[in-house]
Amino acid sequence: MSEEKESWTGERRNKDLRMFPSCSSFDLLDPHDPVLSRLATQMFKRTNDYLQGEIETGQENYVLLEETNRMVITKYASLQSLAVNLNKSLDDSNHKYQVEVKPLLEQIDKIYVELSALESTAFRLDSYTKLLLGRFVELLGIDNHNGTN
Repeated sequence: MSEEKESWTGERRNKDLRMFPSCSSFDLLDPHDPVLSRLATQMFKRTNDYLQGEIETGQENYVLLEETNRMVITKYASLQSLAVNLNKSLDDSNHKYQVEVKPLLEQIDKIYVELSALESTAFRLDSYTKLLLGRFVELLGIDNHNGTN
C-alpha cells in the first residue's frame, strides 16, 4: 500500500493528471464565463439538494422500518405472553376437569343408571299394585261401575 501512496504523491501525480484530457483543469485565475459559472453552481446545488433529499428519504425509510420492527417485536412478545397464559389456563382447566368435574360427571352417570332402574322398578310396582287392587276388588265383589255394593 505504501507503494501506491508514494506513486500518487508529488510530481508523479501532477504528471499523470496532465496526461488525461478528461480531467478538469480549473484554475482559479483563469477567466470563466460568469453565466456558465452561475449555471454550474446552480446545477451542483440542485444536484446536491436532490441527493440530500434521496438520502433523507432513504434514512426516513430506515427509521420507519426500525420503528415498525420495534412495534412488531413488541406485538410478538405480547402474543407470546398471551399464548403462554392461554396454554397455562388450558392446562389448569384440563387439570380441574380431570380432578373435579370428571368424577362428578361419572357419579351423575351412575345416578342416572340407578334412577332408570328405580323408575323401571316403580313402573313394575305400580303395575303390580293395580293388578292387586283389581284382584282385591274382585274378591270382595265390589262393583265400581254402579256405585252399589
